[in-house]
Amino acid sequence: MKTSNPVLARLGQAAERERAAGYAQPGPYGQPGYPQQYPQQPYAQPYPGGYGQPVAPPTVTPMTLDDVVVKTVLMLAILGASAAAAWVLVPDSLVGVAWIGAAVVGLVLGLIISFSRMANPALVVAYSIIEGVFVGMVSKAFESLYDGIVLQAVAGTFGVFFLMAMIYKARIIRATPKFARIMVAIMAGLFGVMMVNLVLALFGVNTHLRDGSPLAIGFSLVCIVVASLSFVLNFADIEEGVRMGLPQRYSWTAAFGIVVGLVWLYIEILRLLSYFQGDD
Repeated sequence: MKTSNPVLARLGQAAERERAAGYAQPGPYGQPGYPQQYPQQPYAQPYPGGYGQPVAPPTVTPMTLDDVVVKTVLMLAILGASAAAAWVLVPDSLVGVAWIGAAVVGLVLGLIISFSRMANPALVVAYSIIEGVFVGMVSKAFESLYDGIVLQAVAGTFGVFFLMAMIYKARIIRATPKFARIMVAIMAGLFGVMMVNLVLALFGVNTHLRDGSPLAIGFSLVCIVVASLSFVLNFADIEEGVRMGLPQRYSWTAAFGIVVGLVWLYIEILRLLSYFQGDD
């Protein structure tokens, strides 16, 4: 079965070429080579290391589920450390500036990583640091208004994540091509609505999407449901990537997708909880 994710399809083709390079050696004068047969006679090498030493063909280590788990935990650890540092080091007077600046830089980095065909661990780590500053500033602002809300949002976020993992494992929800198309369209639509709402807010226009009104509560609930369902796409893409034998470095890209979903879910849960805090 072919993947419905066009990015994974391209990466799968790249993986096929890399695996082929690992097993097919070029022939003389640039002629196509043939698959290596093992065991084989060692080649004599006129280089340090001695004559008669076997020549190991280049290999490509495939991505595993454990690789994705490790990278995801590492990204969350970096994000958490960055958030804690920003919370402590950034003065209250600069919270808004740091919040907006980190949001813009994080958005740019996220788009670069999302549309890039190559996995770049340095960019992913940089994204974790910047997004940590963003999360730290948002959390500090909300915690100053509503005591204990950050801990509640964190618990809710990971609770929803593990629930979706169990639902996916039980195959209660399947990432069919139709489901994927609908989810991508809805997420793109929500992103567009949030960008328009942000621009209008800068000009003093209140769309009531973020002010605690019934419309705001409904919008946050929709975002929470969509963010939760996005994990189904992440899990399916990871399974497909492992099956296709993507190189190990693409585990960074898979982990990035999960962290993006977790941050979005956390922010929406934080907002929703704030709507029910009252005026205390």
